[in-house]
Amino acid sequence: MSDPAPSPTESRWHVCHTRPRCEKKFAALMAAEKFEHYLPLIASVRRYGAQVKKFTKPLFPGYVFARVEPARKSRIFQQDLLARAITVEDEARFLHQLEDVKLIVASGLELSLHPLIHRGSSVRVISGPLRGLIGVVDDPQNPKGIIITVDVLQQGLHVRMPLADLQPLP
Repeated sequence: MSDPAPSPTESRWHVCHTRPRCEKKFAALMAAEKFEHYLPLIASVRRYGAQVKKFTKPLFPGYVFARVEPARKSRIFQQDLLARAITVEDEARFLHQLEDVKLIVASGLELSLHPLIHRGSSVRVISGPLRGLIGVVDDPQNPKGIIITVDVLQQGLHVRMPLADLQPLP
């Protein structure tokens, strides 16, 4: 059973796609406008020669989640920090997933972002000596590589590849 449609005056959650490196500025704007929002941040350490710099960075680069009333939606575009705002359709599912993200971020455990890749997905190799090749994922749960097909022979070449070197194709 789906949720009833929200009223035209009811606040809706949006996935706000910011301009590059504007996530924190956009979150500050949301706070100033008193919009409910969430920008998941994680700790990061960078080495610059002998110096070590510690800082926080967005878990999802380019994205902030914000709850906005339709009548005030124009306020999120006021400082040219936002590329687009996508309305969340299934808010119950979204809020459940957002709570999961909050729990994981608060845990302090090491985490990294990975694209969702399923068995049989077409992918492009984005780094390494096979950069540019297109193949099919064998098993992302036990990643052993991708299969490059040779249609003429009805054969496939299985190549071990780290998932980090793969980009899903649309």
